[in-house]
Amino acid sequence: MKILITGGTGFIGRHFIKKFSQNQFLVLSRDINKAKSILGKHHKYYSSIDQIPHDEDINTIINLAGEPIADKRWSASQKIKVQTSRWQTTQELVNWMGRASTKPKCFLSGSAIGFYGTSIEHTFTENDSASGEDFSTHLCRQWEDIANTAPDLTRVVLLRTGIVLAADGGALKKMLLPFKLGLGGVIGSGQQWMSWIHIDDYLSALEFLLQNDTCQGPFNLTAPEPVRNSVFVKALGSSLFRPALLPMPAFAMKLALGEAATLILDGQKVLPRKLLEKGFSFRFNNISEALNNTFVTT
Repeated sequence: MKILITGGTGFIGRHFIKKFSQNQFLVLSRDINKAKSILGKHHKYYSSIDQIPHDEDINTIINLAGEPIADKRWSASQKIKVQTSRWQTTQELVNWMGRASTKPKCFLSGSAIGFYGTSIEHTFTENDSASGEDFSTHLCRQWEDIANTAPDLTRVVLLRTGIVLAADGGALKKMLLPFKLGLGGVIGSGQQWMSWIHIDDYLSALEFLLQNDTCQGPFNLTAPEPVRNSVFVKALGSSLFRPALLPMPAFAMKLALGEAATLILDGQKVLPRKLLEKGFSFRFNNISEALNNTFVTT
């Protein structure tokens, strides 16, 4: 299979390319030398979508590109950078598909569970529409709207991603240091939901969505058993053999991250209804088992 991938040097992209190395990858990256140093020289690299020939017979496009959303405070300029990195790349991919001689069979395009907004009690599935008016909801809604302009060209699958558990990237990596130092604990009220998925299940879900032609539209990439923050941090501390006794007050998180703190202090309980209905089987449903496996295998 010939796969065009954006965001290939991100931690999810790296894992995907490594696991499915039997495929031929075309990697879109602004820094080709850096991408080659991370992924190897045997892939085909492009620094611009316009460089890809219209007659390139690409089977699948996986769109994972985007400025990390929680790495910096959400200043006005940073918000524009986060938005543009997603919206512009997605639009350019749709435009390329419109020009391509042979249309790809599948377009897997990134999104996030931030699409739904936040809630302490409501359980979200793919049947729910965007209910929030915060930055994350606006970001994901527009991101998906752009991807959805491609259905006449290919099968579109929207990847509403939760917290991906991998020790070498994402939200979990950012949480490790305080816990390893014995300084971890509940964040804010501890009642906010954390909808997570183990990296192995995430990659298997991508493969499942690629191979199953009946899968179309939004899919929640989260495990069937989301947990509240208080449960998550207890499990994380246990997996690292560290206490989880020092709480992080909400005001301290807001001082550190500003508006972006909402990603950590608020949350949403999201279930993978469509994946389960399609017959996908999760390897990791329990947060303790998922975290224990994450650190045993690193």
